Amino acid sequence: MDKITLTSLVKKTALEVGFDAVGIAEAGFLEKDSEFLKKWLSQDFAGNMGYMHQNFDKRVNPQLLIEKARSVIVVLLNYFPSQQQNPSAPKIAKYAYGKDYHYIVKEKLRKIVETIPEIKIDIQQCFCDSAPVLERRWAEQAGLGWIGKNTCLINKTLGSYFFIGEIITDVELLYDNPIVPSHCGTCSRCVDACPTKALVSPHVIDARKCISYQTIENKEDIPLEIGEALSGNVFGCDICQDVCPWNKKAKFHSCHEFVPSDFLEMELKDWVNIDKNIFNQLFKHSPLQRAGLEKIKKNIQFFVPK
Repeated sequence: MDKITLTSLVKKTALEVGFDAVGIAEAGFLEKDSEFLKKWLSQDFAGNMGYMHQNFDKRVNPQLLIEKARSVIVVLLNYFPSQQQNPSAPKIAKYAYGKDYHYIVKEKLRKIVETIPEIKIDIQQCFCDSAPVLERRWAEQAGLGWIGKNTCLINKTLGSYFFIGEIITDVELLYDNPIVPSHCGTCSRCVDACPTKALVSPHVIDARKCISYQTIENKEDIPLEIGEALSGNVFGCDICQDVCPWNKKAKFHSCHEFVPSDFLEMELKDWVNIDKNIFNQLFKHSPLQRAGLEKIKKNIQFFVPK
């Protein structure tokens, strides 16, 4: 199969299995990202996420991750929900309303691999937030959007409420034009809205101040000054995305796996009184398992009802 036909088939198949957008970038060394990441890590902005210091060379060069890599196929999967939580309850980030995205995105990537044997890879070359891959940069390189001042990838059609997945292959494909100019302009709503000032400057986030990091990744006690600024969030945070004008255009997802479990109507007392059995029933396949019930209950201690 020639390169043009194969590229067309890859994109057609990606949309058929349920992804909302697809682009392809040429694999190679990300020199500017290497310099940025070194500086970011040296400032200790990764907090206690020690894995960010590991596999540095592979993180900035997929050709060291996958031998003879030539193409990075990047997909986007919308997760913007049509239903919202009880506004008086502790807040859960929208990406965690349904089943764990890692499995959903990877399963759809596997379907592409199984459908197109010509790309000659195995499922170990399918990624979704599970390997040292700079996903947002590769999505940008594949022409799928630009990285906003809140460090999220923004797509003109989808906004920023989507998951990113990749297939890295040694097959040469047609590459998309990576030049998607930033449309953030002079807007600084995301930077201004962050209650903990985690966005220390446009495009630079100090994870130690980030509500998502503190309510999920940080295994230590949340510092009091951060806890008092959680703004009702107990698992993740959407503040810098909610205020983004591009998310006013966000359309509801159509992925049945992301339909919320029966927790949207839960009130504060329900969260306070939830036990492990109920938690596991409601969130058996949920991203909330990453933090666990004990961590979430600790976060709820900072919750102040409106």
